[in-house]
Amino acid sequence: METNQYDIAIVGGGIVGLASGFQLQTNFPNLRIVIFEKENELAFHQTGNNSGVIHSGLYYKSGSYKANNCVSGRKLLIQFAKENNIDFDVCGKLVVAVNNDEAERLIELKNNGEKNGLIGLKILEPNEFKKIEPNISGVKALWVPQSGIIDYKSVTNKLAENILSINSNSLILTGCEVLDFFNNKIITSKGNFYSKHNIFCGGLFSDRLAIKDQLDLKMQIVGFRGDYYRLSESAKSKIKNLIYPVPNPDFPFLGVHFTRMTNGEIECGPNAVFTFKREGYNKFDFSFKDTFQSLSFIGTWKLFINNWKFGYNEYKRAFSKSLFLKELQKIIPSLKRDDIVSGRSGVRAMALDKNGMMIDDFKIVKNNNNLHVLNPPSPAATACLSIGIQIMEESKKIFKLE
Repeated sequence: METNQYDIAIVGGGIVGLASGFQLQTNFPNLRIVIFEKENELAFHQTGNNSGVIHSGLYYKSGSYKANNCVSGRKLLIQFAKENNIDFDVCGKLVVAVNNDEAERLIELKNNGEKNGLIGLKILEPNEFKKIEPNISGVKALWVPQSGIIDYKSVTNKLAENILSINSNSLILTGCEVLDFFNNKIITSKGNFYSKHNIFCGGLFSDRLAIKDQLDLKMQIVGFRGDYYRLSESAKSKIKNLIYPVPNPDFPFLGVHFTRMTNGEIECGPNAVFTFKREGYNKFDFSFKDTFQSLSFIGTWKLFINNWKFGYNEYKRAFSKSLFLKELQKIIPSLKRDDIVSGRSGVRAMALDKNGMMIDDFKIVKNNNNLHVLNPPSPAATACLSIGIQIMEESKKIFKLE
C-alpha cells in the first residue's frame, strides 16, 4: 500500500475528530487512519477555547442525543482521564437562583436531571449553599455533584497518542489544510492523499465542507464569540469551584458563570455575541467572506429579529466591563471592578435553520463515502467519546468495516 493511501481520512483535529479516530482505531486496529488539522496544533479552536467543564447532563431534554451522549460520554471521559493520567476534578457545581421565578425553574432543572439519570441532586437553602460557596447570594441553589473540570486540549492530545500507539501506520498531520476533495482523493497543503472513506469534523467550517461535498443544506453555521474575564489573584478565594446562574429557557446559552480551571485560574463568562469572523477571537476581527455568508442567510436575520433585545444587551456587555461586572454581581455581590481582569475568548459554532432556530441536537449526515458531523453543540467536548462511538458505529455500517 502506498504511504499516502489510507482507509479513513478525518478532516478536523478537534476533540470530536480525535475521539472518532480513537474509537475507530480501538475497534478496528488494522485501519490506517489519517487526520488532517489545518492549524499547527490539535484542539486549537473550539476545543481549546471552551470553559473546560465536564457537563453533567442537567439541562438537556430527556431522550435527546445531547442528553444520552452527555451522560454516557461523561462517564467514558472520566474513565479515559483516569487511565491516561489526565488532570480532572469532579468537584460539583451550584446553579444559583437569585429570585423566586428562577427558584421555580430550579425544580424543573432538578426533575430534568433526574430523568437523565443524575443522582444526588439537591435544592439547597442559603444556609446550606453558603457552606459550599460562602460568597454567593441567592434565594436557592441546586447542587449538581456530577459536574467537574478537565483540560480538553490534554484529552485531545492523549487521544492522538493512543491512536498512534494502536497503529503506527496511522498519521496525524497538523499545519495541513484540506484544499479540495473528490472521489477518493484529498488535496492538502502538504500534498495529495487517498482514502476509501472520509469523516468531516470541521467545527466552524462544517457547513462549507458539506457544501463542497454537494450536500443540499437547510442550515448554516453562524459563529458566536464568548468573552471571559478571570479573577485577580486577590479575588480567587471568593470562588471554590463551579457556580452557574439559572439559564434563561428562551436562549441556548447558559449565562455568565464562574469556573475553576485545572490550572487554578478562575474564569467568569462567557457572554455570547455574533462574530464577524468564524475564527475571530478579538472584538474587532472581521472577515468579509464569513460576514457576507452569515448575513446572506435568512435564518441569521430571523434570529436577530426574534432575539434583538438579548443580542443588544450581550453586545453592550462585550464592550463594558462595568456591565459585565454587574451581571456577575447578581451571584457574587462582593466582586469589585479590580477583581476581574480581561481574559481569553472563544467562538462557538451554532447551526441555524432557515427559520432562525438553533439546531439544538447533534446532526450527522451521510453522503456517498463521506460522513459529515454538521452540528456537535455543547456538550460535545464532554460527550466526545460517546459521539465517537456513534460515528464509529455509523462508519461500520455505512463503510462496511470489518
